[in-house]
Amino acid sequence: MLDRHSDDDGVAEPTADGAAPRVEGGLRAVVFDLDGVLVDSFEVMREAFSLAYAEVVGVGEAPFAEYNRHLGRYFPDIMRIMGLPPEMEEPFVRESRRLASRVQVFPGIAELLESLHRRKVPMAVATGKAGDRARALLAGLGLLDLFEVVIGSDEVPRPKPAPDMVRLALSALGASAGQTVMVGDAVTDLHSAHGAGVYAAAALWAGVDPEPLLGARPDVVLRHPAELLELVATPVTAG
Repeated sequence: MLDRHSDDDGVAEPTADGAAPRVEGGLRAVVFDLDGVLVDSFEVMREAFSLAYAEVVGVGEAPFAEYNRHLGRYFPDIMRIMGLPPEMEEPFVRESRRLASRVQVFPGIAELLESLHRRKVPMAVATGKAGDRARALLAGLGLLDLFEVVIGSDEVPRPKPAPDMVRLALSALGASAGQTVMVGDAVTDLHSAHGAGVYAAAALWAGVDPEPLLGARPDVVLRHPAELLELVATPVTAG
């Protein structure tokens, strides 16, 4: 059973036999972040950011390492935080679209999503991307129809780390917060989950630095996509 004070660190790790801990009664809905959780877009983002920086700012090395620390937020918000020109958004989006064919689904994600879909677990995406970009990317990867709703940062009053996106997902899924988990690879995802009252799962399969995520006190740490299946209720079928 998973609770919100499972050990000294407040983090529920997979059990000794490798299975992820269970939520009492089982989780019944899942909200996913997109980049770094479902898809590996890191190198595409790096190239798009570098090209946008060169086009708008000019010479010099693009500060991608700093940009990377703010992933999960809406791009205009990151520009504001970093003190960079908002005009970088247009070339960044343009180049991201041009390079979209390079984005890959993480190993194990397609199988995870298909399994959850077969179990009739309602799923949503809540992403720092604009909604149209996220839906286009998922459609190109053949994954869009697996989700009940895909919510972009431009489609809520307050994007992550505010809870608005997760709350909107809950409404669209018809799910209660106490039976829903948000899976993210950034501190902003976990803050958004905590604010909405859902379980917060830290996804580590993209190779992110775990320390900031552990500091945000997730309810569970997932090192492989398949571990999520152990948290989700198995549907009851008629005998």
